[in-house]
Amino acid sequence: MPSTQLEAVETRETQTAETAAAPSLTGLLPGLLLTGGIAAAAFALHAIPGISALSPMILAILIGIAAHNLVGTPAWAKPGVAFSLRRVLRLGVILLGFQLTAAQVVAVGGRGLLVIVLTLLATFAFTLWLGRRLKVEEKLTQLIAAGTSICGASAVIATDTVTEAPDEDVAYAVACVTVFGSIAMVTYPLLPGLLHLSPHEFGLWAGSSIHEVAQVVAAAYQDGQQSGDFGTIAKLSRVMLLAPMVISLGIVASRHRSNGTGGKGKRLPLPWFVLGFVAVIAINSAVPIPTEAKSVLVPATTVLLSMALAAMGLETDIAKLRAKGLRPLLVGAGAFLFIASFSLLLVKLMM
Repeated sequence: MPSTQLEAVETRETQTAETAAAPSLTGLLPGLLLTGGIAAAAFALHAIPGISALSPMILAILIGIAAHNLVGTPAWAKPGVAFSLRRVLRLGVILLGFQLTAAQVVAVGGRGLLVIVLTLLATFAFTLWLGRRLKVEEKLTQLIAAGTSICGASAVIATDTVTEAPDEDVAYAVACVTVFGSIAMVTYPLLPGLLHLSPHEFGLWAGSSIHEVAQVVAAAYQDGQQSGDFGTIAKLSRVMLLAPMVISLGIVASRHRSNGTGGKGKRLPLPWFVLGFVAVIAINSAVPIPTEAKSVLVPATTVLLSMALAAMGLETDIAKLRAKGLRPLLVGAGAFLFIASFSLLLVKLMM
């Protein structure tokens, strides 16, 4: 057979194989309905007093873990679960950009932004160091570092796109940032008077060090409107640093793979969806988005991220979580204590 005909046959065979491997919409629908149903249940639980302190994303992964370990994830749902874990997650992170603008960074001010950046970098570096000292797996340590230093569960699952850690590592990291972020949410409002913090200083401290956006809002507004507003803006400015952090980790991961193979490694695992996140921030900063549109986009973003975390839970084995022991939890605790104390020191020195 001539080479051109052989190449054509091989091309058709490759296309056929790819088509067969890619699940159809019908194949995806059951899993999407399952992760969507778990996200809906998480929103319903979030509305209950006493549980509302936990974000729908956290509740979604908890429900997913419970479902997987009690009854198992059915085979018919797995294509849609995998789709939620990857494509739905990426779309959710991109849409997160509609909650951020460049004007928010300006409102924080030069000193405030410096506090946020230095806190993030120092916390990330300290967490990596502590993980090595405690002999915790590098990928799990990176996920805990990202979740603590940037924005909780959203940062964990975004960082996992370049670290490619096991699902149990992601679940463990989400658990860490949830536990210690919740501790911060409860304890921070008790401290402004004791630490002699003005509303502006307390808002910056909360925004630069508490893990989840919802946790920052819950804690900062306990000290009044001014503190709550500034804390929220500071936290959202911190979320903007998700993009450069994930891209940097992708570059590091690529170099490690290249060194490990002794030659040219895989292509750079550049998370293109993070660039979409940056582009959406730019659009949101340049073009006024109608309030009606944002009232749809903001909850839709949380729904998509909740579906992604539900999918994560549906692939998480508790037995594997137990096998990791307490050392990763100690890393999470150390990271929490470091970010709280280091950011407070910077606020006291610079504001």
